[in-house]
Amino acid sequence: MARKLAVIGAGLMGSGIAQVAAVAGWDVTLRDLTDAALSRGRAGIESSLAKFAARGRLTEDDASAALARVTTTTDLDAAADADLVVEAVFEQVEVKQELLRTLDGLVRDTAVLASNTSAIPITKLAAATGRPDRVVGTHFFSPVPMMSLCELVRGHRTSDETLATAREFAESVGKTCIVVERDVAGFVTTRLFAALLTEAARLYEAGVASAEDIDAACRLGFGHAMGPLATADLTGVDVMLHASQNIHAETQDGKFAPPELMRRMVDAGDLGRKSGQGFHRY
Repeated sequence: MARKLAVIGAGLMGSGIAQVAAVAGWDVTLRDLTDAALSRGRAGIESSLAKFAARGRLTEDDASAALARVTTTTDLDAAADADLVVEAVFEQVEVKQELLRTLDGLVRDTAVLASNTSAIPITKLAAATGRPDRVVGTHFFSPVPMMSLCELVRGHRTSDETLATAREFAESVGKTCIVVERDVAGFVTTRLFAALLTEAARLYEAGVASAEDIDAACRLGFGHAMGPLATADLTGVDVMLHASQNIHAETQDGKFAPPELMRRMVDAGDLGRKSGQGFHRY
């Protein structure tokens, strides 16, 4: 019997998770609030699969079969029979808590509820459910079909069985896992990157160096594949602003406080690649 996955949120992250799971043989239900969001998500999956096929990384038959394993819906009840549910909705505590609370009343007792949050403590999200032992963090990286890491986060009450289920899922879709054993805000990866990004943004805001030169320093001096400002543009300046704010709110550590420039960029709609303008122009 095919394994069943439900992904809540058809944006870039959610559709990417749905894609890699479908390629790996999972039957995927992709849910979002509107048909328009689902159409964009499915079109993104179809385009990505076509690129993989054109590059010889998938056969056209395998790409077609993967797409056929993705079902889209606006009905949250469609997640009821999933073995694993991954939420990839807006990075806001209240939004995620309300979703997980509703899912808790829908899914089977044996189902695992996973969050793709990049910064919010899993324990805080799990507290909205009656099954904190069945809630775990599965932090994928964008673009999901290209990035090989999945950060697994154990909440205060996450069981060994739940963590093992999350690892089995992530590895089944081709990811290498690291495990965060202590549920700190920002985990390992976002905590490290947020500190680097906020300092890079402060240097840029103060006119110390251009965005191009700051990124070049990290690429050529430290061997980073991309500089921090270009990475923020790829991820979304708004996404990184919320992540940094969440970590700062939890830790009260000033190094995570995003500079005013990032807040104004988001106010202006300069969100990075998806808007055509961020720290760099696209």
